[in-house]
Amino acid sequence: MNIFFLEFRDPLFGIIIFFVLIFVITFVSYWLARFKKREDHKHLDKFLKQFNTLPSQNELKVLITGGELSEKSWLLLAHSYTKNGNFEKSIEIYRELLKVGDKANYRDTMFLLGQTYFKAGFLERARQIFLEILKNNPRTPQALNYLLLVYEHMQDYKSALEVLEPLEELKKDISGDSAYLNSLMILNNPELSTEDKVQELLTIHKKSNQLTYLIFEYIFRVNPKLAWENFDYSKAELLVDILWGIDKKDLNLDIIMQNSYLKELYSAKGYIKESSKSSIFEFNVLINLDSKVNATLSFEYICDNCKQVYPFAFNRCSSCHTLETSRVELSLAKNYYKDFSEENSSFQ
Repeated sequence: MNIFFLEFRDPLFGIIIFFVLIFVITFVSYWLARFKKREDHKHLDKFLKQFNTLPSQNELKVLITGGELSEKSWLLLAHSYTKNGNFEKSIEIYRELLKVGDKANYRDTMFLLGQTYFKAGFLERARQIFLEILKNNPRTPQALNYLLLVYEHMQDYKSALEVLEPLEELKKDISGDSAYLNSLMILNNPELSTEDKVQELLTIHKKSNQLTYLIFEYIFRVNPKLAWENFDYSKAELLVDILWGIDKKDLNLDIIMQNSYLKELYSAKGYIKESSKSSIFEFNVLINLDSKVNATLSFEYICDNCKQVYPFAFNRCSSCHTLETSRVELSLAKNYYKDFSEENSSFQ
Protein backbone atom coordinates (compact mmCIF):
# COMPACT_ATOMS: atom_id res chain seq x y z
CA MET A 1 0.00 0.00 0.00
CA ASN A 2 2.85 2.40 0.85
CA ILE A 3 4.43 1.54 -2.49
CA PHE A 4 1.20 2.60 -4.26
CA PHE A 5 1.04 6.04 -2.57
CA LEU A 6 4.73 6.65 -3.10
CA GLU A 7 3.95 8.13 -6.57
CA PHE A 8 1.90 10.92 -4.99
CA ARG A 9 4.92 12.03 -3.03
CA ASP A 10 7.08 12.09 -6.16
CA PRO A 11 7.93 15.75 -7.09
CA LEU A 12 7.67 14.98 -10.81
CA PHE A 13 4.09 13.77 -10.37
CA GLY A 14 3.19 17.03 -8.58
CA ILE A 15 4.60 19.08 -11.45
CA ILE A 16 2.56 17.06 -13.96
CA ILE A 17 -0.64 17.60 -11.94
CA PHE A 18 0.13 21.35 -11.74
CA PHE A 19 0.45 21.72 -15.51
CA VAL A 20 -2.64 19.60 -16.13
CA LEU A 21 -4.65 21.89 -13.87
CA ILE A 22 -3.31 24.98 -15.69
CA PHE A 23 -4.27 23.44 -19.05
CA VAL A 24 -7.80 22.58 -17.86
CA ILE A 25 -8.35 26.07 -16.40
CA THR A 26 -7.00 27.76 -19.56
CA PHE A 27 -9.10 25.54 -21.84
CA VAL A 28 -12.30 26.18 -19.90
CA SER A 29 -11.62 29.94 -19.65
CA TYR A 30 -10.94 30.17 -23.40
CA TRP A 31 -14.21 28.50 -24.41
CA LEU A 32 -16.21 30.41 -21.83
CA ALA A 33 -14.79 33.67 -23.22
CA ARG A 34 -15.65 32.64 -26.78
CA PHE A 35 -19.17 31.71 -25.76
CA LYS A 36 -19.65 35.05 -23.96
CA LYS A 37 -18.26 36.98 -26.93
CA ARG A 38 -20.64 35.19 -29.29
CA GLU A 39 -23.58 35.97 -27.03
CA ASP A 40 -22.52 39.62 -26.87
CA HIS A 41 -22.39 39.79 -30.68
CA LYS A 42 -25.87 38.29 -30.90
CA HIS A 43 -27.15 40.89 -28.46
CA LEU A 44 -25.44 43.72 -30.40
CA ASP A 45 -26.79 42.49 -33.75
CA LYS A 46 -30.27 42.30 -32.27
CA PHE A 47 -29.91 45.84 -30.95
CA LEU A 48 -28.66 47.23 -34.28
CA LYS A 49 -31.46 45.56 -36.23
CA GLN A 50 -33.87 47.86 -34.42
CA PHE A 51 -32.26 50.76 -36.29
CA ASN A 52 -31.72 49.03 -39.65
CA THR A 53 -35.45 48.56 -40.10
CA LEU A 54 -37.76 51.33 -39.02
CA PRO A 55 -40.68 50.17 -36.85
CA SER A 56 -44.16 50.47 -38.25
CA GLN A 57 -46.21 53.53 -37.38
CA ASN A 58 -47.97 51.74 -34.53
CA GLU A 59 -44.71 50.25 -33.20
CA LEU A 60 -43.06 53.66 -33.39
CA LYS A 61 -45.91 55.22 -31.43
CA VAL A 62 -45.57 52.56 -28.74
CA LEU A 63 -41.80 53.02 -28.57
CA ILE A 64 -42.01 56.81 -28.27
CA THR A 65 -44.84 56.86 -25.72
CA GLY A 66 -43.28 53.96 -23.81
CA GLY A 67 -40.44 56.19 -22.69
CA GLU A 68 -37.68 53.66 -23.42
CA LEU A 69 -35.93 56.48 -25.28
CA SER A 70 -36.35 60.16 -24.42
CA GLU A 71 -37.71 62.56 -27.02
CA LYS A 72 -34.24 64.11 -27.28
CA SER A 73 -32.81 60.69 -28.12
CA TRP A 74 -35.39 60.22 -30.89
CA LEU A 75 -34.51 63.66 -32.28
CA LEU A 76 -30.82 62.77 -32.27
CA LEU A 77 -31.59 59.49 -34.04
CA ALA A 78 -33.67 61.30 -36.66
CA HIS A 79 -30.85 63.82 -37.17
CA SER A 80 -28.41 60.93 -37.66
CA TYR A 81 -30.68 59.40 -40.32
CA THR A 82 -30.91 62.80 -42.08
CA LYS A 83 -27.15 63.27 -42.01
CA ASN A 84 -26.69 59.84 -43.62
CA GLY A 85 -29.25 60.64 -46.32
CA ASN A 86 -31.92 58.29 -44.96
CA PHE A 87 -34.67 60.91 -45.12
CA GLU A 88 -37.57 58.46 -45.09
CA LYS A 89 -36.72 57.17 -41.61
CA SER A 90 -36.12 60.62 -40.14
CA ILE A 91 -39.40 61.90 -41.60
CA GLU A 92 -41.32 59.04 -39.99
CA ILE A 93 -39.78 59.79 -36.61
CA TYR A 94 -40.53 63.52 -36.83
CA ARG A 95 -44.12 62.90 -37.92
CA GLU A 96 -44.75 60.53 -35.03
CA LEU A 97 -43.12 62.90 -32.55
CA LEU A 98 -45.52 65.62 -33.72
CA LYS A 99 -48.42 63.34 -32.76
CA VAL A 100 -47.29 62.02 -29.39
CA GLY A 101 -44.28 64.15 -28.41
CA ASP A 102 -44.00 67.05 -26.00
CA LYS A 103 -46.12 69.96 -27.24
CA ALA A 104 -43.48 72.40 -25.96
CA ASN A 105 -41.16 71.11 -28.72
CA TYR A 106 -43.88 71.05 -31.39
CA ARG A 107 -42.63 74.06 -33.40
CA ASP A 108 -38.98 72.93 -33.34
CA THR A 109 -39.92 69.40 -34.41
CA MET A 110 -42.11 70.78 -37.17
CA PHE A 111 -39.23 72.93 -38.42
CA LEU A 112 -36.93 69.90 -38.48
CA LEU A 113 -39.56 68.00 -40.47
CA GLY A 114 -39.81 70.84 -43.00
CA GLN A 115 -36.03 71.03 -43.23
CA THR A 116 -35.85 67.28 -43.92
CA TYR A 117 -38.58 67.51 -46.57
CA PHE A 118 -36.53 70.26 -48.25
CA LYS A 119 -33.31 68.22 -48.20
CA ALA A 120 -35.16 65.19 -49.56
CA GLY A 121 -36.57 67.26 -52.44
CA PHE A 122 -40.21 67.25 -51.31
CA LEU A 123 -40.57 70.97 -51.96
CA GLU A 124 -44.36 71.26 -51.80
CA ARG A 125 -44.52 69.43 -48.48
CA ALA A 126 -41.70 71.61 -47.14
CA ARG A 127 -43.56 74.71 -48.28
CA GLN A 128 -46.71 73.65 -46.44
CA ILE A 129 -44.76 72.92 -43.24
CA PHE A 130 -43.01 76.31 -43.20
CA LEU A 131 -46.23 78.17 -44.01
CA GLU A 132 -47.92 76.38 -41.11
CA ILE A 133 -45.10 77.42 -38.77
CA LEU A 134 -45.34 81.04 -39.95
CA LYS A 135 -49.11 81.01 -39.59
CA ASN A 136 -48.75 80.57 -35.83
CA ASN A 137 -45.30 82.14 -35.41
CA PRO A 138 -44.84 84.78 -38.13
CA ARG A 139 -41.60 86.13 -36.66
CA THR A 140 -39.54 82.99 -37.22
CA PRO A 141 -36.55 83.93 -39.42
CA GLN A 142 -35.33 80.33 -39.81
CA ALA A 143 -38.68 79.28 -41.31
CA LEU A 144 -38.69 82.38 -43.55
CA ASN A 145 -35.19 81.60 -44.82
CA TYR A 146 -36.14 78.03 -45.70
CA LEU A 147 -39.40 79.15 -47.30
CA LEU A 148 -37.34 81.49 -49.49
CA LEU A 149 -35.10 78.56 -50.49
CA VAL A 150 -38.14 76.40 -51.26
CA TYR A 151 -39.60 79.06 -53.58
CA GLU A 152 -36.19 79.54 -55.20
CA HIS A 153 -35.90 75.81 -55.97
CA MET A 154 -39.48 75.82 -57.28
CA GLN A 155 -38.47 78.77 -59.52
CA ASP A 156 -41.29 80.81 -57.99
CA TYR A 157 -39.12 83.91 -57.71
CA LYS A 158 -42.01 86.31 -57.20
CA SER A 159 -43.11 84.47 -54.04
CA ALA A 160 -39.49 84.28 -52.89
CA LEU A 161 -39.18 88.07 -53.22
CA GLU A 162 -42.33 88.46 -51.11
CA VAL A 163 -40.66 86.44 -48.34
CA LEU A 164 -37.91 89.07 -48.19
CA GLU A 165 -40.35 91.69 -46.88
CA PRO A 166 -40.88 90.12 -43.42
CA LEU A 167 -37.15 89.32 -43.26
CA GLU A 168 -36.39 93.00 -43.83
CA GLU A 169 -38.82 93.90 -41.04
CA LEU A 170 -36.80 91.57 -38.79
CA LYS A 171 -33.70 93.71 -39.58
CA LYS A 172 -32.10 91.06 -41.81
CA ASP A 173 -29.81 92.07 -44.69
CA ILE A 174 -31.72 91.11 -47.83
CA SER A 175 -29.73 93.06 -50.44
CA GLY A 176 -27.84 90.00 -51.69
CA ASP A 177 -30.90 87.76 -51.86
CA SER A 178 -32.91 90.49 -53.56
CA ALA A 179 -30.30 91.00 -56.29
CA TYR A 180 -29.88 87.23 -56.70
CA LEU A 181 -33.59 86.48 -57.03
CA ASN A 182 -34.14 89.37 -59.45
CA SER A 183 -31.22 88.10 -61.55
CA LEU A 184 -32.67 84.59 -61.62
CA MET A 185 -36.05 86.01 -62.58
CA ILE A 186 -34.45 87.83 -65.52
CA LEU A 187 -32.42 84.81 -66.66
CA ASN A 188 -35.47 82.53 -66.58
CA ASN A 189 -37.88 84.98 -68.23
CA PRO A 190 -38.67 83.60 -71.73
CA GLU A 191 -40.31 86.87 -72.77
CA LEU A 192 -37.08 88.87 -72.53
CA SER A 193 -34.61 88.95 -75.41
CA THR A 194 -30.94 88.17 -74.84
CA GLU A 195 -30.05 91.86 -75.25
CA ASP A 196 -32.64 92.92 -72.68
CA LYS A 197 -31.43 90.29 -70.22
CA VAL A 198 -27.85 91.49 -70.59
CA GLN A 199 -28.78 95.14 -70.00
CA GLU A 200 -30.94 94.37 -66.96
CA LEU A 201 -28.25 92.15 -65.44
CA LEU A 202 -25.63 94.85 -65.94
CA THR A 203 -27.96 97.33 -64.22
CA ILE A 204 -28.27 95.02 -61.21
CA HIS A 205 -24.50 94.50 -61.08
CA LYS A 206 -23.71 98.22 -61.25
CA LYS A 207 -26.30 98.98 -58.59
CA SER A 208 -25.40 96.20 -56.13
CA ASN A 209 -21.77 95.41 -57.06
CA GLN A 210 -22.68 91.76 -56.38
CA LEU A 211 -23.24 88.50 -58.29
CA THR A 212 -20.21 88.99 -60.53
CA TYR A 213 -19.91 85.29 -61.33
CA LEU A 214 -23.63 84.72 -62.08
CA ILE A 215 -23.97 87.80 -64.27
CA PHE A 216 -20.70 87.67 -66.21
CA GLU A 217 -20.88 83.92 -66.78
CA TYR A 218 -24.03 84.63 -68.79
CA ILE A 219 -22.76 87.77 -70.54
CA PHE A 220 -19.43 86.19 -71.58
CA ARG A 221 -21.46 83.33 -73.03
CA VAL A 222 -23.88 85.45 -75.11
CA ASN A 223 -21.99 88.70 -75.74
CA PRO A 224 -18.22 88.48 -75.01
CA LYS A 225 -17.52 91.93 -76.45
CA LEU A 226 -19.91 93.66 -74.05
CA ALA A 227 -18.67 91.50 -71.17
CA TRP A 228 -15.08 92.69 -71.71
CA GLU A 229 -16.22 96.31 -71.86
CA ASN A 230 -17.96 96.06 -68.47
CA PHE A 231 -15.49 93.68 -66.85
CA ASP A 232 -13.89 94.60 -63.50
CA TYR A 233 -10.22 93.51 -63.66
CA SER A 234 -9.98 93.28 -59.89
CA LYS A 235 -12.37 90.30 -59.98
CA ALA A 236 -10.47 88.34 -62.63
CA GLU A 237 -9.47 85.63 -60.14
CA LEU A 238 -13.12 85.05 -59.25
CA LEU A 239 -13.89 84.38 -62.94
CA VAL A 240 -10.71 82.48 -63.81
CA ASP A 241 -12.57 79.37 -65.00
CA ILE A 242 -14.85 81.44 -67.24
CA LEU A 243 -11.93 83.47 -68.64
CA TRP A 244 -9.95 80.27 -69.25
CA GLY A 245 -12.75 78.83 -71.38
CA ILE A 246 -13.19 81.85 -73.68
CA ASP A 247 -12.34 81.23 -77.35
CA LYS A 248 -9.31 83.03 -78.73
CA LYS A 249 -11.45 84.91 -81.27
CA ASP A 250 -13.48 86.45 -78.42
CA LEU A 251 -10.50 87.91 -76.54
CA ASN A 252 -10.08 91.67 -76.12
CA LEU A 253 -6.31 92.03 -76.31
CA ASP A 254 -6.37 95.76 -75.54
CA ILE A 255 -7.98 95.05 -72.14
CA ILE A 256 -5.84 91.95 -71.48
CA MET A 257 -2.60 93.87 -72.02
CA GLN A 258 -3.56 96.31 -69.25
CA ASN A 259 -3.75 93.62 -66.56
CA SER A 260 -0.83 91.41 -65.45
CA TYR A 261 -3.11 88.61 -64.19
CA LEU A 262 -4.89 88.36 -67.54
CA LYS A 263 -1.57 88.39 -69.43
CA GLU A 264 -0.27 85.52 -67.30
CA LEU A 265 -3.56 83.63 -67.66
CA TYR A 266 -3.62 83.75 -71.46
CA SER A 267 0.13 83.15 -71.73
CA ALA A 268 -0.46 79.95 -69.75
CA LYS A 269 -3.34 79.15 -72.09
CA GLY A 270 -0.98 79.59 -75.06
CA TYR A 271 -3.03 82.35 -76.71
CA ILE A 272 -0.35 85.03 -76.25
CA LYS A 273 3.37 85.21 -75.38
CA GLU A 274 3.42 88.24 -73.11
CA SER A 275 4.55 86.61 -69.83
CA SER A 276 7.62 84.44 -69.29
CA LYS A 277 6.75 83.52 -65.70
CA SER A 278 4.02 83.84 -63.08
CA SER A 279 3.78 83.93 -59.30
CA ILE A 280 0.84 81.52 -59.60
CA PHE A 281 2.28 77.99 -59.66
CA GLU A 282 -0.16 76.50 -62.17
CA PHE A 283 0.25 79.41 -64.59
CA ASN A 284 4.03 79.28 -64.25
CA VAL A 285 4.17 75.55 -65.03
CA LEU A 286 2.00 75.91 -68.15
CA ILE A 287 3.97 78.96 -69.36
CA ASN A 288 7.25 77.05 -69.06
CA LEU A 289 5.84 73.92 -70.69
CA ASP A 290 4.88 76.07 -73.69
CA SER A 291 2.36 73.50 -74.98
CA LYS A 292 5.04 70.78 -75.13
CA VAL A 293 3.07 68.65 -72.68
CA ASN A 294 -0.63 67.95 -72.98
CA ALA A 295 -1.77 69.75 -69.81
CA THR A 296 -4.42 72.25 -68.84
CA LEU A 297 -6.11 73.76 -65.80
CA SER A 298 -8.86 72.04 -63.86
CA PHE A 299 -11.05 73.72 -61.26
CA GLU A 300 -12.62 72.95 -57.91
CA TYR A 301 -14.96 75.24 -56.02
CA ILE A 302 -14.80 75.72 -52.26
CA CYS A 303 -17.37 77.47 -50.10
CA ASP A 304 -15.48 79.91 -47.88
CA ASN A 305 -18.25 79.72 -45.31
CA CYS A 306 -18.63 75.97 -44.70
CA LYS A 307 -15.50 74.71 -46.57
CA GLN A 308 -17.56 72.29 -48.66
CA VAL A 309 -15.82 71.33 -51.93
CA TYR A 310 -17.73 71.02 -55.22
CA PRO A 311 -16.64 69.91 -58.71
CA PHE A 312 -18.92 72.53 -60.28
CA ALA A 313 -19.45 76.28 -59.89
CA PHE A 314 -22.23 77.57 -57.66
CA ASN A 315 -23.75 80.90 -56.68
CA ARG A 316 -25.54 79.69 -53.54
CA CYS A 317 -23.86 76.93 -51.53
CA SER A 318 -26.16 73.91 -51.38
CA SER A 319 -24.78 73.02 -47.95
CA CYS A 320 -24.92 76.26 -45.93
CA HIS A 321 -27.09 78.25 -48.42
CA THR A 322 -24.89 81.36 -48.37
CA LEU A 323 -24.47 83.53 -51.45
CA GLU A 324 -21.20 84.42 -53.21
CA THR A 325 -18.90 82.36 -51.02
CA SER A 326 -17.41 80.35 -53.87
CA ARG A 327 -13.62 80.31 -54.25
CA VAL A 328 -11.94 78.70 -57.27
CA GLU A 329 -9.02 76.33 -56.62
CA LEU A 330 -6.67 75.64 -59.55
CA SER A 331 -4.90 72.39 -60.35
CA LEU A 332 -3.11 70.85 -63.34
CA ALA A 333 -4.72 68.05 -65.34
CA LYS A 334 -4.36 66.22 -68.62
CA ASN A 335 -6.06 67.95 -71.54
CA TYR A 336 -8.42 65.24 -72.76
CA TYR A 337 -10.13 67.65 -75.13
CA LYS A 338 -6.87 68.14 -77.02
CA ASP A 339 -6.36 64.37 -77.25
CA PHE A 340 -9.89 63.98 -78.58
CA SER A 341 -9.39 66.74 -81.16
CA GLU A 342 -6.14 65.19 -82.38
CA GLU A 343 -7.77 61.76 -82.69
CA ASN A 344 -10.63 63.22 -84.72
CA SER A 345 -8.27 65.08 -87.05
CA SER A 346 -6.27 61.91 -87.65
CA PHE A 347 -9.35 60.18 -89.06
CA GLN A 348 -10.11 62.94 -91.52
